Amino acid sequence: MTAWGKRQLEYFFAALRFFTRLPAPAWVGHSQDQLDHAARYFPLVGILVGAIGAAVTWLTAWMLPLSLAVVLGMAATILATGAFHEDGFADACDGFGGGWEKAQVLAIMKDSRIGSYGAIGIALLLLAKWNALAELGDEYLAAEFAVAMIAAHAVSRLAATALIRTLDYVREDETAKAKPLARRMDTGELLFAAICGLAPCAFLPWQEVLAALVLVVLFTWLAARYFVRRIGGYTGDCLGATQQATELAFYFGLLCSFT
Repeated sequence: MTAWGKRQLEYFFAALRFFTRLPAPAWVGHSQDQLDHAARYFPLVGILVGAIGAAVTWLTAWMLPLSLAVVLGMAATILATGAFHEDGFADACDGFGGGWEKAQVLAIMKDSRIGSYGAIGIALLLLAKWNALAELGDEYLAAEFAVAMIAAHAVSRLAATALIRTLDYVREDETAKAKPLARRMDTGELLFAAICGLAPCAFLPWQEVLAALVLVVLFTWLAARYFVRRIGGYTGDCLGATQQATELAFYFGLLCSFT
């Protein structure tokens, strides 16, 4: 293996270790340089997480009703990531719902305790995601349904990656969730992330994918504008909230094409 190839593997496993609880080889080690370049592999990690959820859903659907299989598939992705992005979504709901000034918003998001906005937000999000996936399961064949889950996880992580590229990171404390990834990506890294994020979409009908991508772009743009207006940029919780919201937007876009 070339030195370049070894570095890319290190960057990928650094992303895998940062964004999930899946194991990485011991030889990878730990370094800031790996984390500086790990964000380009965020959508590729999404493909892996989505594949885990799709596999569990597909396998359990042979023995259980689809509605229960979808719950188990969602649980598998949450276990794989350690609820990393769901936690960010809940913290963002608490922060932006309960805070007025930038300092208040950041302080509330930093608090590990969940509040009313976070609890209600994450409950509604998971309920909406379960309903959307159950509806897609009724519309799609098994293979298309699996690809739809994988594509949603990949595209939504690309949306979060776009914020790293375009916005400023606003936390200064070293223990912040996304501080290690706060270096702004260059054009080549974003292009690689886009290729990985959009690749699964090639296996779905283009009309349905187009509707889904339009909603994802719209949600991402609105989220970016909102974050800039409220706090001047993004935090790790903003990335998690964007990933969760755009994953749901992708499912909604696919469903819109059936109506």
